[in-house]
Amino acid sequence: MTRRSSAALLVAATLGALLVSPAAAQAHGDDDHGRTHRLEGQRVGYFTQWGIYSGFSAKNVQTSGQASKLTVINYAFGNVSADGTCFEANAAGVGDAWADYQRPVGAEESVDGVADTAEQALKGNFNQIRKLKAKNPQLRAVISLGGWSWSKHFSDAALTDASRKKFVSSCIDLYLKGDLPQLGSAEGGAGAGAGVFDGIDIDWEYPGGGGDGGNVVRPEDGKNYTLLMQEFRRQLDALSGKKGPHYLLTAAVPAGESKIDQFEVKKVAKSVDWLNLMTYDLHGPWEAQGPTNHDANLYADQADASGLKLSVDRVVRAYLDRGLPAKKAVVGVPFYGYGWTGVPAGPKKNGLYQSATGLSRGGNLPYNRIKDLPGTVFTDRAHGATWKYDGTEFWTYDTPDLLTRKARYVGENELGGVMAWSLDNDDAQGTLVAALDKGLRDH
Repeated sequence: MTRRSSAALLVAATLGALLVSPAAAQAHGDDDHGRTHRLEGQRVGYFTQWGIYSGFSAKNVQTSGQASKLTVINYAFGNVSADGTCFEANAAGVGDAWADYQRPVGAEESVDGVADTAEQALKGNFNQIRKLKAKNPQLRAVISLGGWSWSKHFSDAALTDASRKKFVSSCIDLYLKGDLPQLGSAEGGAGAGAGVFDGIDIDWEYPGGGGDGGNVVRPEDGKNYTLLMQEFRRQLDALSGKKGPHYLLTAAVPAGESKIDQFEVKKVAKSVDWLNLMTYDLHGPWEAQGPTNHDANLYADQADASGLKLSVDRVVRAYLDRGLPAKKAVVGVPFYGYGWTGVPAGPKKNGLYQSATGLSRGGNLPYNRIKDLPGTVFTDRAHGATWKYDGTEFWTYDTPDLLTRKARYVGENELGGVMAWSLDNDDAQGTLVAALDKGLRDH
């Protein structure tokens, strides 16, 4: 169901985290008023590699107040090569080492106001994330591998014991040990990126199929996925040793039940710290003529015109029923919305469950643009959904109040936390992250 892409439709996400894990229970940071506070539950936010090209940098995460309210930043994405390794490159659609660690960042864009110098081995987003962590001691960073566009070769990497060992070792060397290739420039070198990332997030979309066209798919992907996660856990624990830090291992997992059944959920749960459930994209632009519907409603509506009766709660229950401990279920929320045009109001429907002549404004927009569109915001409190309608355009998206309610749902059900795709879609005040923070604190 996810359409996360580094170019077109950006979607995804995931939620999860140990409510009472030592790391969460002891996490502290400075809030907007300089006070120290305790963050309950994981708050995972995706930071997109390509966001810098539209003006969103790590400094925005700091100045908006997002950084003080998050426990984990997931950096999207790292690619998987045809030979089954993690790698860096500068090639369109393949990799962007320039954005990752080569681009000099000036003082005006730097998290701490200090410009990069020519002789630095680490620049770009990676260095700014390291600075974010220095300013927010509760914050950890995880490299997310794959996503919608870069999951092509996961099946190959996971195929055999030897390929799994090779793949995991390459990812640890590159991202945790920080052995970044120099790629014809001064940046990089052995250990240049050490200390940036605190773990690895697997965004294989999807084992067994259903992802982007051209992905390598095998019927044994589900079983091999389990073995891959076990190998990651083994090597991460070996890297930690007896006295080292605990390295996080998480994964973004789908909302569709047919895709969920391609996983060995109970077995995978033993290896990971949590799973980020991509509890969004329940409906969207792939239904271009409608009926209009919700992207991420909390509860199913029996009047759902699609007849599918999808919901966030249904996805959560599907994972719990398959053996995922509640504390390892992190609920994903969208910081974007989907839009249709040519939508009639319908009898007492305000545009909901109606036909459409097509997509509006390309079909998807970030919250920071939807919030200023014309129209009236409607709320279905019974089913936990919000939308905006102006008589012809219909936008399904999560308002701040709905996100607060979803975070309360996480607390009430003793789940692991929340995950958001993606931080650059929030506004300059970090309104959406603050809404999630409020809901987690309210419980």
